[in-house]
Amino acid sequence: MNNSYVKDFPFFNFHKDLIYFDSAATSQKPQSVINALSDFYARYNAPIKRGLYTVAEEATERFEQARQTIADFINAQSDEIIFTSGATEGINFIAATWGRALKEGDEIVLTEVVHHSNLIPWQECAKRTGAVLKFIPVTHDGLLDLSNLDSIITNKTKLVTFLDVSNAIGTHLPVKLLVSRARAVGAKVLIDACQSAPHQKIDVKAYDCDFLVFSGHKMLGPTGIGVLFIKKAIQPEVPPYQFGGGMVFDASYQSCRFLEPPQSYEAGTPPIVQAIGLAAAVDYLKTVDYSWLKAHEAALCARTIEGLKLLPGIRILGPQEQLKQEGHLVSFVHPSQSSSSNPSSMEIMGYFSTHSAYRPTRASASRRELSDLWNT
Repeated sequence: MNNSYVKDFPFFNFHKDLIYFDSAATSQKPQSVINALSDFYARYNAPIKRGLYTVAEEATERFEQARQTIADFINAQSDEIIFTSGATEGINFIAATWGRALKEGDEIVLTEVVHHSNLIPWQECAKRTGAVLKFIPVTHDGLLDLSNLDSIITNKTKLVTFLDVSNAIGTHLPVKLLVSRARAVGAKVLIDACQSAPHQKIDVKAYDCDFLVFSGHKMLGPTGIGVLFIKKAIQPEVPPYQFGGGMVFDASYQSCRFLEPPQSYEAGTPPIVQAIGLAAAVDYLKTVDYSWLKAHEAALCARTIEGLKLLPGIRILGPQEQLKQEGHLVSFVHPSQSSSSNPSSMEIMGYFSTHSAYRPTRASASRRELSDLWNT
């Protein structure tokens, strides 16, 4: 590894011979993020939004500055940013709140290339409400099969939800097309941006989505922090997910009034230092030229694909030509090995929460390589 970014990641000082390709599961952290965490604990550790003394007010200010930094990063308003424990909680939040208004026969449209975090919550929502799950199929080479889209997204569709980039096979989905079809029937849109946020510019206004989620730990930030974007115009349709301190304007023994969003969506003590760390990660990503990053990662994908083709018995998953042009992830299968066999042979194996995503490719297990800033 010999590029200008490696020096920013202290992990590689301790693992000089390791080639880390597992950022689709969790990314390494630059020193600036580590410093932001330790600096906050050392200098500003105090309860936010309740202490009436200087350090507590400074802590609150830094927490809200982090919210604004992240809002700017995805072209949102600060009161559209809700801090969660991760993308999984963000999706569960919407399924449990907005989703409770769904009725029997209402339809939720997903794609067959889907992460468990954006599948299981909607399965549970459908059980509770009588809603119906429908899926846009995927071809054997990992692209969406859009031939019957008009019969899948219909006037019964209330939500269309999808990954913009697959964490399993790297496919880039046609966001504008899917959003346009959803809008044509009056459906809401939720986008899982976990795999795109670290690698490309996210613009919620350009996406025209109602909800969007991503996790901090996959984009150079800390664990235990995620972001849920809820479009301001939709917020009256989304009640609070949890209840307790930090969200209350006033209360009696019998009733209470909530604060306005985002505070009404963040009951209890929020992930304060994690938000500070995520903002530091965003500040780091702002220094990266995304056009360079896209070309760099696509070139590594192309080199990986061409190299794998030289090995006997290897089957590459996903749309190879697309990955060569704009990908950052390559998954492949060797017929004689499962994902748990001989782990010392390749440091790019793991368990992916995407069993369903592999069904269209007829693969029961695979190995995954994701290129990032530090890879060469």
